[in-house]
Amino acid sequence: MRKLPSGTLIEVFDTLDSTSAEVRRRAEAGADGPIWILALHQTAGYGRRGRRWEQETGDFAGTLYFKPDAPVERWGELSFVIALALAAAVDETIGEGKIVLKWPNDVLIEGGKCAGILLENLGSQLSIGVGVNMVTAPEDMPYTVARLVDHVSPPPGPGAFAASLDAYFWTYYAEWKEAGFGPIRETWLARAGGVGRAITVRLPNQELKGVFEGINETGALILRSEAGTRTIAAGEVFFSPQGQE
Repeated sequence: MRKLPSGTLIEVFDTLDSTSAEVRRRAEAGADGPIWILALHQTAGYGRRGRRWEQETGDFAGTLYFKPDAPVERWGELSFVIALALAAAVDETIGEGKIVLKWPNDVLIEGGKCAGILLENLGSQLSIGVGVNMVTAPEDMPYTVARLVDHVSPPPGPGAFAASLDAYFWTYYAEWKEAGFGPIRETWLARAGGVGRAITVRLPNQELKGVFEGINETGALILRSEAGTRTIAAGEVFFSPQGQE
């Protein structure tokens, strides 16, 4: 175990079932953060709604465990903070101009998903899981995928990428603490894909079609359709062909 320049601890495992599962075990044991838990290989990685997240050696799987210095009702805003940090870290790796952020928590390279984010409230602490396709392009996914190795060879190792991601995260986190969600929201929107274009939002029991107008002051998606304008707190977004980045 060592410390990153920010002072955050980092622990790297050869193999884990899931970095997020390991963080949950530590939370249940009463451990404190901040700490990054990394795994060079995961046997049971998962993403939103418990979906399997495939990872091979060389990919990035890490979870940040810490207690945000803000009311718990604002913790969801950190999804956008980590997304900006992740985009900046990937920019640093493959060069600027290729990354698009997709609501609520995906990072795309030229239209293909290369990274995902998972926030889990563990009571007194927060878990922020990050998975990045460094060398793997998972098959049979309901969306286009991308990997960093097709844009830079070799891609950075997990430890080096974690150090970059950590530095950007705490920079954006400090801005969020000082100035609130507003500036983070504007920066995220400047990097977002599909704004002003037709999208489909998949909810557990229905699909909604309309125009992606942006996000509101809480981070909820604003969808305009013939039925009116509504805000959506959680769902899956699919770009229409004309909105594909």
